[in-house]
Formats: sequence, structure tokens, C-alpha cells
Amino acid sequence: MSSHIPERRRLIYLHGFRSSPQSTKGQLLEQRMRALGRSASYVCPQLPPSPLEAVELVRRELRPDSADTLVGSSLGGFYATWLAARLGCRAVLINPAVFPARDLRALVGVQTAYHDNTPFIFSSAHVDELLTLQVSAITFPKRYFLIAATGDELLDWREMVAHYSGAKKIVVQGSDHGLSDFARYVDDVLVFAGLAGQPS
Repeated sequence: MSSHIPERRRLIYLHGFRSSPQSTKGQLLEQRMRALGRSASYVCPQLPPSPLEAVELVRRELRPDSADTLVGSSLGGFYATWLAARLGCRAVLINPAVFPARDLRALVGVQTAYHDNTPFIFSSAHVDELLTLQVSAITFPKRYFLIAATGDELLDWREMVAHYSGAKKIVVQGSDHGLSDFARYVDDVLVFAGLAGQPS
């Protein structure tokens, strides 16, 4: 791969349920982009509780030429999947939620954000919105890169592998839902996004 990286390429990180731009994975990506002199090409929005509002916020951020790459963790991976299917951009999915309407239905009510304990309402209407965003099957596997941990304590990695059949994937033995060893895979993400050359 050429050492010249087009300036129009950007990386957009989508955090998970109850998370924020302060997430460890987001900060690791931001630090690596800064080290590459690409700070201006990294975007990490605070996503609202409403799934439809969240994907609309990111849709407005995405450039129409599909040069951007989404990196979504957990629920952010679900959003990234829907956006990639609709807009043609690339998507990296880190322990993505495959069926979040099913998994989050029990959490309807008042929730608090992980990083600052800010309360927010997650409603049954939000669950219905998740159903409208469900992608039954991916249709262009090369658009996706899955990183799934077998030690995920919240989501089933086997559902992830089945849902992203044919996509580039790394199955991490052990680890956890937050992928606490994500630092090992940051460069793999940037290579897939076309923002770094192949590791030597």
C-alpha cells in the first residue's frame, strides 16, 4: 500500500450502549490517529439514546463518496452495520450487537451513562426503532471487518461470526465484551480503513 493516505479518508467511532467518546477503544484510536498526524481525520460523536437519531447524526457526518470508515463497538457496531449497508462505507465491528432489540428490551427505563453517571431514558419506542434498523443479512461482506471475542460476557460471539459470514474477521480467544486488549488490533483497524500501511 502506498505511504500516501488520501486526506479525505476519515475514521468515525461509534460507541456502545451507555458509553461515550470517553471509551477506552475510542481514545486508543484517537491516540493512534494523532501519532499518524491524522487527528483531523478522527471523529467520535456522542450518540443519543434514540437509535434513529443516532444513525441520522452519523449519516450527516459521513461523506457521500464512501471514503470514511465506521468503527462500531457493541450497539455502535449494529449502527455501523446498518449505515454501511445503506451508504456503502466500510465498517469495523467490535463485539457488535447483532439483535439489540432482543438483548436490550429488558433494560427499558432509566439508565445511566458509564463515564459520568448522567441519567437518560431508554424507552420501548427505542426498542421499536432498533427493529426498524435490523439488517437481516449483509450483502457485501468485503465491506465489513469483524473483531469478536469468545470471552464476551454479554453477547454471543458465534452469532456475530454467523451474521458476518464471509467478512474479514479476527476471533479473539478469551478477552471480554469491552475487548480490553483492543490495543493489539488498532493497526489492523487502520489498515482496513486505508489509513495506515500494512504492518511490516
